[in-house]
Amino acid sequence: MIEIKKLTIIFREKKLVDIAFNIDTSLALIGQSGSGKSLTLKAFLGMLPAHMECDLEYESEFDFIAGKSIGFVPQNPFTALSPLTKIKKQFFVSEERMKELFDEVGLAHELLERYAPELSGGQLQRVVIAIALENRPELLLLDEPTTALDPQTKEHILQLLQSLQKKEKFRILFVTHDILSARDLCQDVCVIKEGVIIERGVMHEVINDPKEPYTKSLIDANFANRKFRE
Repeated sequence: MIEIKKLTIIFREKKLVDIAFNIDTSLALIGQSGSGKSLTLKAFLGMLPAHMECDLEYESEFDFIAGKSIGFVPQNPFTALSPLTKIKKQFFVSEERMKELFDEVGLAHELLERYAPELSGGQLQRVVIAIALENRPELLLLDEPTTALDPQTKEHILQLLQSLQKKEKFRILFVTHDILSARDLCQDVCVIKEGVIIERGVMHEVINDPKEPYTKSLIDANFANRKFRE
């Protein structure tokens, strides 16, 4: 288990984030834009702007902050990879390991010789996931990894992540505004608003019986958007 005992992010004496939580197997951090969820990811990745103060206290079986024990899947696969470099040149592992990773994410080995613009959105996201897993991380950070994908591809990527976690046993921190995307992937959920966690619990319990009006509004909006798309 990873225990985040304290994460405080301050800018000009104002607390932008002040939270604590545990990651047992998989946790979704849910909130609207500006809630502090992206700042939380940046703190873990060591990517906060220099003008922000960060106080982080954690307990873990491994040193995961900005290290090789952490993998990261960004929001948009179309901008995550260089368009001018062959896919195989964007890994930092042996070709044997690349092929092993491509097998795991369901991609043909021949795509290693292609360039990013030659691949579909779903293929690109699978490549990004493969890169995130190249060092066999203990923790996988997901920054709204399905936002740029169509509904069918989105479902396939979520199923892939679920399968990979069962096989590789990494922990997941899934940051998103879409609680339904994380519903089947994450065991637990924390709802963040204005830099503070206002509700937490087991995922299915929070979805079925939210205690906070803010949480209920997020769930209602997610269901309404899904029905509209369908």
